[in-house]
Amino acid sequence: MGYLSPGNATRQRLWPGCVFILHCSIFKLSIVLHRTNSSSQPVAYIAPQQNRLAMETSPYLLQHRDNPVDWWPWSPAALAEAKRSDKPILLSIGYAACHWCHVMAHESFEDAATARLMNALFVNIKVDREERPDIDQIYMNALHHLGEPGGWPLTMFLTPDGEPFWGGTYFPKDAQYGRPAFADVLREVARVFRDEPDKVTQNRTALVARLAHRARVDNPGSLGIAELDSAAASIARATDPVNGGLRGAPKFPQPSMLEFIWRAGARTSDQRFFITSALALTRMSEGGIYDHLGGGYARYSVDERWLVPHFEKMLYDNAQILDLLALDYSRAPHPLLRHRAEDTVGWLIREMTTAQGAFASSLDADSEGEEGKFYVWSSAEIADVLGAADAAVFSAAYDITAAGNFEGHNILNRLAQAGVISADDDRLAAMRARLLAARAQRIRPGLDDKILADWNGLTIAALVHAANAFERPDWLALARGAFDAIRQHMTRADRLGHSSRDGKLLFPGLASDAAAMIRASLALFEATSESDCLDLAVRWQHVLERHYADSEHGGYYLTADDAEGLIVRPHATTDDAIPNHNGLIAQNLVRLATLTGDADWHQRRDELFSALLPNATENIFGHLSLLNALDLHLTGAEIVVIGSDDTARALLTAARRLPYATTIVSHVAGSDGLATDHPVRDKIAAANGRAAAFVCRGRSCSLPVTDPAALRERVLPRPA
Repeated sequence: MGYLSPGNATRQRLWPGCVFILHCSIFKLSIVLHRTNSSSQPVAYIAPQQNRLAMETSPYLLQHRDNPVDWWPWSPAALAEAKRSDKPILLSIGYAACHWCHVMAHESFEDAATARLMNALFVNIKVDREERPDIDQIYMNALHHLGEPGGWPLTMFLTPDGEPFWGGTYFPKDAQYGRPAFADVLREVARVFRDEPDKVTQNRTALVARLAHRARVDNPGSLGIAELDSAAASIARATDPVNGGLRGAPKFPQPSMLEFIWRAGARTSDQRFFITSALALTRMSEGGIYDHLGGGYARYSVDERWLVPHFEKMLYDNAQILDLLALDYSRAPHPLLRHRAEDTVGWLIREMTTAQGAFASSLDADSEGEEGKFYVWSSAEIADVLGAADAAVFSAAYDITAAGNFEGHNILNRLAQAGVISADDDRLAAMRARLLAARAQRIRPGLDDKILADWNGLTIAALVHAANAFERPDWLALARGAFDAIRQHMTRADRLGHSSRDGKLLFPGLASDAAAMIRASLALFEATSESDCLDLAVRWQHVLERHYADSEHGGYYLTADDAEGLIVRPHATTDDAIPNHNGLIAQNLVRLATLTGDADWHQRRDELFSALLPNATENIFGHLSLLNALDLHLTGAEIVVIGSDDTARALLTAARRLPYATTIVSHVAGSDGLATDHPVRDKIAAANGRAAAFVCRGRSCSLPVTDPAALRERVLPRPA
């Protein structure tokens, strides 16, 4: 996510004073940096031998190929060099769209003096967190165990064996705001490694033990509908009643949280839950976090009003928000939701679709060395493009003033008129098109065009859901094209890779790749009834069982059993910027069990819930994707459509337009397509041979429904 500004309180608390003291009571290690004695630590400077990033394919790593730092990509060769030279490792993790990664790069990694110090004291390894989230997860968790909140760039110091012993995030080149200079940090960490090895050993031993620890909950507790309702009410009370989302700043979209609150509305018919989730979706869709000219949402807002974005655009954020737009629209259609979905998909097509037909990863926050420069406007620029009369209308609608609303510039937003469809909307649309064309002449932010299987899986599923909700079959074709691109370019036999660029595939993939692509495959199956999609989902789930399942603790490791060995095998169950792979797998297993009728998937689903729900009782907010899966299992409606005539097709269309989060749709031509013990079999006779839909919850199914409007009324909750 990067950090905000140097003066932000989140950043300031990393360095409490002019003397930098890290004291972790758990690990009993203190590193004291006195800037006044840095000259007493002489360093034998050596010239860098080689920056080894030029042959990499990651755009983030390539951004650093010309640094004077002797960078290595993460590799066995880098670790071997650390052991050979008996130097500690400086591990720097970031991503291409990260603003503060760029800041640290410009300040320190492009500085010859700092680079000489790094090269003399450390083996320096640069990692793209999007390409290697497994590595990022391990060392970010290590930073959390040191008591730090985390963020990127992540700067960790490791033993030559790759074991962490200390770290932080962004370090300034020069001492400021009570924070030490990066050079002082480098000297002191190297000194402690050299002169006080016992401290390093104590810290790295404790950290590695904590990273490998798998907590067992003595009291497994119980989570059911009542507990889900109570948790949703508690979270809803913590939201901002004016601006939506969690209170305060910064504000992140939190899609899993909004879905969790939305589901509570579906369970209870209490409209307050829907109002709470819709408020956040509306405010972020009218705020500056949304690109009102080009479509798509930025990573987060640095203020509490959703006005000032951190300007990077991530594929995964837009996938999850598109899913939310489709979800709420399928319950209560509103033009705003349609407009935002159409423009966001337009952005995906125009700016994010790769030559293969899949989707690129992100757009940078910066252009011309300045964050947000591509997106902001002056009132004079607006007038130059639109002319005085149109500029006056547009400025009133989008909060454009001569003084600006952001550091002398203007971020387009409609917060003053949130949710209101203007009578001038067609005229405003024409103005937006002219401004978009003018903006296209500016120097664009960098595009990270690597293809990630997990982010693409989330996007494909969202496109399928949006295609159904907004009645856009062209979006379904777009989703199928991306799906086929992943299958063609990112699989070997039945196994997925993680990242693809310039013909290089990072293989094997992660559990998150399989989980997200299974989700996409199941969404396509429910939308098309094409059996190959269900068959592929089953095959990929079998791959998860063979290579990723944790037979001792339950759940699934992030990395495969035959992947590169790391100091620990990542096993987190908590959500991050995307839903945790275990939460996605739980949702997939609920659907697989229902759609296949296979008892093995029923058993695997139940085993996964049994293993992981105790973790959720300890940390509700961190496991919302898992609890969303539990809600689908406990309250979701299976809609079975039988028949192949026009009536069956109309019923299928109606079923697919219902909220995807709480429905599972299957289509069979006749009873032979049902499992022998499916409860619909007992109801078929009542249809008298006609096409019909049946709504099933648990082992109970409705009488046949033959009218599409009646099907919607039967499934959707009525207001309490």
